[in-house]
Parts: sequence; structure tokens; C-alpha cells
Amino acid sequence: MQQLNASRRGLLFGAAAVSAGAFLTGCTSNESDDDKPAANDQPAAADKPGKPVTIGYAGPQADHGWLNAINDQAKKRAEKYSDVTLEITEGSNDTAAQIGQIETLINKKVDVLVVLPADGKALTQVGLKAMRAGIPVVNLDRIFNSPQAYRCWIGGDNYGMGLNAAHYIGEKLKDKPDAKVIELAGLDNLELTQQRTKGFDDGLKNYPNIKKVARQAAEFTVESGQAKMAQLLQAQSQFDALWNHDDDQGVGALRAIEQAGRDDFLMVGGAGALSAFQAIKADSGVLKATVLYPPTMAASAIDLARALGQGKGIGGLAEFEIPSTVTCYSAVVDKENVDQYMSTGFK
Repeated sequence: MQQLNASRRGLLFGAAAVSAGAFLTGCTSNESDDDKPAANDQPAAADKPGKPVTIGYAGPQADHGWLNAINDQAKKRAEKYSDVTLEITEGSNDTAAQIGQIETLINKKVDVLVVLPADGKALTQVGLKAMRAGIPVVNLDRIFNSPQAYRCWIGGDNYGMGLNAAHYIGEKLKDKPDAKVIELAGLDNLELTQQRTKGFDDGLKNYPNIKKVARQAAEFTVESGQAKMAQLLQAQSQFDALWNHDDDQGVGALRAIEQAGRDDFLMVGGAGALSAFQAIKADSGVLKATVLYPPTMAASAIDLARALGQGKGIGGLAEFEIPSTVTCYSAVVDKENVDQYMSTGFK
């Protein structure tokens, strides 16, 4: 899950705004009317069938709940359109294998490629190869090293995850003197983890009464989440809030919390797992919210690829072309809005 800092570049859309109904709707006519402003008669992708488009999709192996949801979202979105044929590769975390799969799609002369690279840097050259062959690339989440390797990037906002987690916790604790928070991060060698922590730390600066007193890095797994959370609980006898970067490792964290018999703080998760949504709705434990890294971005990538293949733009925007960058918003899901997002939760 690669982050592209929204402050540097990005067109911000909420999870709902990047659905086909709201994100890629509008006039589909290619006819012009000189009496109307250009923004009113631009072609835009919509649900009604248009030019047939063959989309090649290449993603990594689904070895994590979020990645499985990404692949599922892409497949289901393509099935929604009668004018879309999806050529999907077998997921691989081996860069050489994924390069070979993408080259096969290039040789098949698909109309558009959607690529979630196992390694953005390593797959940049094959992205460039596709673009030079006249096949536009929608780069999904893990970004290529060169903007010449893709026509459009769409992905999540890791910095925004941390920022919004901090704001949610901050508002809950803003009236508590000397409040303490702790952080259960993901793999520290990943930029996405670093960005999530930076966003969290920057957000907490808005609340001078709150201090982060401890941080442990887990590995995005249930087992590591349980082990690292147990260490945090042993070291910190009292704190008011926990931010956990990932809902999968959060399953383990919640086990450790239950085993320790602790319920004296609130917990905020990250990513948007179905198990987290269900716990938030039940409201019977410490988990009160989670910050999205929405797998629905893959469905939106299919929407964007279809628009590219049909030579159309996005309804509601004045531009004739789709954006070059779309950063999905990291919404906070709590008891108030969890029903809205329940269907997007990944297993």
C-alpha cells in the first residue's frame, strides 16, 4: 500500500465519490451544442453501455485480506459493465513473474492496463513499455518510479490515515488533561508505515494535552499484532487511546487486550476489515473506530480504465480527460456511519 502525499499531488475523493454512480457519471453524448458551455457537453463515462473495452488487470498475490479485497473489487466492478472484458492475471509477488504477465497482456493488445505492482520501482520499466505501445496504464496504489509509466495513478492516503486517526482520538480526548496515547504500527521499513506515523504525530500536534508515550512496530499479521500489543500493555499500565495501523494485526491486538483484561482506553484501527466494522457496530469492546484504506479503489481503477478506453472524462468535472492522480480519502468509520461502509469491509 503505497502512499502518495496529498499535499504534494493529488485529487482528493471520498470513498463514495469514487464509486461509479457518483464518480464516473454524466452525459455520454459526443455531440456538441454551440449554445452550451463546453463543460456541459463533454463526454463522460456512465453506466449505460458504450464502446467495448478490454482491460488487462495485473495484481500481486492476495496474501493479505486487503489484497484479496482489491482483486475482488476489480473483478466485481468489471462484471457490472456489459462493455468491459477483463483479462486478469494470476497474482504474483515475484516481480519477474508479474513483469512477464504484464508483457503478455501488452502482446494481447488490451485497450487499457490496470496494474497494482508487487514492487513499484521494479515494474516501472514494464509500465513504460505499455505506455510506449499505446496502452494507457492505470497505476493502482503502489506507485511506479516515473509518471511516464502511467496515465493515471489511484491509491490510498497513508499520511491521511494517521492524520485522521489523530483527529478522531484528539476530539475524544481534548478535554482530558495529560492524556496519553500509544501506537501499534506496521512494518517500519515500509514508507507507508512511516507516512502513517508521520500523519498521526502531525495530527496530535493540534492537541497539546495529548502525549504519545509508546510505539511498537508489528508486521501486519495477527500473530505479530498480539505479541507487540502484549508488550505495550505490559509496559504501559495506563493510557487513554491506541491507534493500530492495520485491522488484520488488530485481531491479534484485541486478543492481547482481552487476555490482559483491559478496557480502560479507546482503540482506533486502520484499513477497513469486516471484523473491525462488526466490532465497532457491536460496541462491546475497546475498538471504537477504524480509518479506511479503501479497497474500493480497485473498483474505481476499473471505472477509470473504462473511461480511458472509451475516450471519456468524468461527469461533474469540466475537464475532457480523467485526472492524472486520484487519492482516495481516509474516512473514519465509527458507530455512527459503520452501516454505510459494512459492505466494503474485507475479510
